[in-house]
Amino acid sequence: MTYAISTTLDQPFDTTVAAVRVALGEQGFGVLTEIDLAATLKKKLDVDVAPHVILGACNPPLAHRALQAEESVGLLLPCNVVVRALSDTQTVVEALDPLTMVQITGNPALSAVSDDAAGRLRAALDSLSTP
Repeated sequence: MTYAISTTLDQPFDTTVAAVRVALGEQGFGVLTEIDLAATLKKKLDVDVAPHVILGACNPPLAHRALQAEESVGLLLPCNVVVRALSDTQTVVEALDPLTMVQITGNPALSAVSDDAAGRLRAALDSLSTP
């Protein structure tokens, strides 16, 4: 099962995180949460990993539609978008493919909203590599 939408960019981590926030906003997503995984692992385990954040992105109208189709779908919300450094000049951006909501729940009523969300996330990630 493929569960990610992904792109790799030739730009630094901090620049990419800022661009991802803008790209998500342009597609109607707000960032509700941000988990700095690198800082958390350093604090809790005293290990060093490359810069790595998990952004909890939400498009309220899409979330509402999903909840109308499947009350427990909140377990799969918000849409997680990961930004992680591969090097000082290269960063990967990955989003959980919303189509997994349909696969996990087996509820075809989620298809329309997951298609819409997936299209918006793909557009956001595609815009990151457009000059």
